[in-house]
Amino acid sequence: MATNGSTMLKPLRQGLPPLDPAAVSSAASCALPARYEAVREARQFTRRTLDQWDLGDRFDDVCLVVSELVTNALRHALPANTPRPAEQSAPVRLHLMRWTERLVCAVRDPSDESPVARDTDDFSAESGRGLFLVDSFADSWGWHPLAGTISGKVVWAMFRLQQPPSAE
Repeated sequence: MATNGSTMLKPLRQGLPPLDPAAVSSAASCALPARYEAVREARQFTRRTLDQWDLGDRFDDVCLVVSELVTNALRHALPANTPRPAEQSAPVRLHLMRWTERLVCAVRDPSDESPVARDTDDFSAESGRGLFLVDSFADSWGWHPLAGTISGKVVWAMFRLQQPPSAE
């Protein structure tokens, strides 16, 4: 399951070359407003981005994970009934980053609270399974608090990508 602190990036490195943030081959992000329609906007953004990167075949799994991460941010990370200043009108941000062998989806939100995977044996329940689904569909996931003057956290999920066959 998810981890915090210095160990949070270990799953991104397991069995793969070191993760160099400067080596991102493609990256895209979008700001999402504090309303549930933002989940649809996140899915549309993900579709367009994966199509541009020729990763449309990964859309179903990635989209499910993006939907869960954004829903969790909107449901659990935003203070209820709190007026937001204009600069925080889009308090959630979705980032998609592609390396040669992996795709990372990261959702930033203003909460300092860690994501909590609920232990639920009731798979017919209408809520509480989001992080279970993320864990099931992504190759790994985790979270970390934001540093410096920015408060909040980032919850990420990593997908391994197939290497194209080498032409020899």
